[in-house]
Amino acid sequence: MAKQTPAQDDSPGIERFETLPRKILTVWLPLFVFCFVLLFPFYWMAITSVKPNHQLTNYRDYSPFWVVQPTLDHIRYLLFETSYPRWLWNTIIVAVASTFISLLASVFAAYAIERLRFRGSRVTGLLIFLAYLVPPSILFIPLAFIVYQVGIFDSRLALILTYPTFLIPFCTWLLMGYFRSIPYELEESALVDGATRWQILTRIVLPLAVPGLISAGIFAFTLSWNEFIYALTFISSSENKTIPVGVLTELVRGDIYEWGALMSGALLGSLPVVILYSFFVDYYVSSMTGAVKE
Repeated sequence: MAKQTPAQDDSPGIERFETLPRKILTVWLPLFVFCFVLLFPFYWMAITSVKPNHQLTNYRDYSPFWVVQPTLDHIRYLLFETSYPRWLWNTIIVAVASTFISLLASVFAAYAIERLRFRGSRVTGLLIFLAYLVPPSILFIPLAFIVYQVGIFDSRLALILTYPTFLIPFCTWLLMGYFRSIPYELEESALVDGATRWQILTRIVLPLAVPGLISAGIFAFTLSWNEFIYALTFISSSENKTIPVGVLTELVRGDIYEWGALMSGALLGSLPVVILYSFFVDYYVSSMTGAVKE
């Protein structure tokens, strides 16, 4: 009798793992729980944004998970009777400027550490990453002193110049892992042909590192968009506030919470980041995988 191959011996086990009940328990149920936990806050913000005020707390007559007679009064109040459009504009300027500065510095730092091969480069890269682990709650005290001394308190420039202190370390670490995956032979061939380091960086390394740049940019933009401690400390006037600080400080008056406007502001403020991730999610995942692998 012919000897049975290992593949044939394992086939019953493989079939057992592919049964419908096991798929439900190992794939579909965890996926459902993950999607529910991920999307439920957005659903709650959306229904609260369009609920009339008398339905927000009257759970005896109205379900908290559904809307009866939706209204746009909260969104209208937020956009036309508060400084929310100004806060949105401030947040866009601060996030874009901080992201650009952080990416520019991170590209130079990551390229120097990974491609120039100087003594102590690994230690330098590790120290840069450890700098990211320092909590912002510790850094904002000395940074506040510097901001006061320089004379940029209560201005967008204060946030644009302080946000890179926590954006550059992680972006540098992320780009280091991506630059390390680019073959050194390309750079050596360019050096033999007479190319300068600047030409190699701009014409060879950066075009190949576009997914890493997009990932670092998304990360920096997201943190800048959602940052709260520095914006609360360095900004005092209402017209210079960003969305996280403006929504919390201007729409909460004592013990009165304007839940409809609060949820509308949170929902509208999260949409730009969601749209950004939806367009570049493939680049983000690929670059993060490459950085962690390296």
